[in-house]
Amino acid sequence: MINVGVVGSTGRVGSLLIDDLQNDEQAKLGACHVFDELKKSVPEGTVVTNDMKILLESVDVVVDFSAPVATESLLTEVIEGKNKKPLVIATTGFNKHQQNLLVEASKLVPILYSTNMSLGVAVLNKLVALASKTLRDFDIEIVEQHHKHKVDSPSGTALTLAEHAANARDLNLDDVRVSGRDGLIGARTKDEIAVMSLRGGDIVGRHTVGLYNDGEFIELNHTATARNTFSKGAIKAAKWLVNKEPGLYSINDCLGL
Repeated sequence: MINVGVVGSTGRVGSLLIDDLQNDEQAKLGACHVFDELKKSVPEGTVVTNDMKILLESVDVVVDFSAPVATESLLTEVIEGKNKKPLVIATTGFNKHQQNLLVEASKLVPILYSTNMSLGVAVLNKLVALASKTLRDFDIEIVEQHHKHKVDSPSGTALTLAEHAANARDLNLDDVRVSGRDGLIGARTKDEIAVMSLRGGDIVGRHTVGLYNDGEFIELNHTATARNTFSKGAIKAAKWLVNKEPGLYSINDCLGL
């Protein structure tokens, strides 16, 4: 049985991870990291701690659906501490320093990093790359919708979709991404890729990638209707990752895409 540690256990997906692990035949909850108090009941024997060192000592693999500050603490402990455990990380909104920590930690342990753990989004990334490369004259616009409590914008998933589109056209996303339009901004440039965000209500997640040309357009869409799409995907990833060699993996590697 694989012992799984959860970082972000008081969050929406973290709470679902706790539930889903109780029904899994190959993995179980070994430890939860909390900054303050875990109000959710957990199986007897589960380690509940605010110390990343203790968390890593207690498990075989860690699944992290938290905030950048918590992931930074986890990565720092892996780099500087003695406990080198595999990490499945789904946190978004990293700054450059945190991105560098992710790369450095992946030289020591296997890390599967994905901004979205769903099978559907993994396939969508592939379709976007294919469409972007094939339909080079089409304008690309991406719209993402999430619940009103989401704190980062654009979503990590939307940025990953944009990266796939840009890379397929040999473009640097930082050079061509547009995140807002207002006023007399002039005509749309040929290479720009817009990534726009909508926030409201309890929308779990919806991403639409549109490719628009004169006379026709294509829209590729993914809608998440339940958050345990992400928790179940992360558990699948953790079971796949636990015996891998150090390196930085993606959800596509796990799914064989």
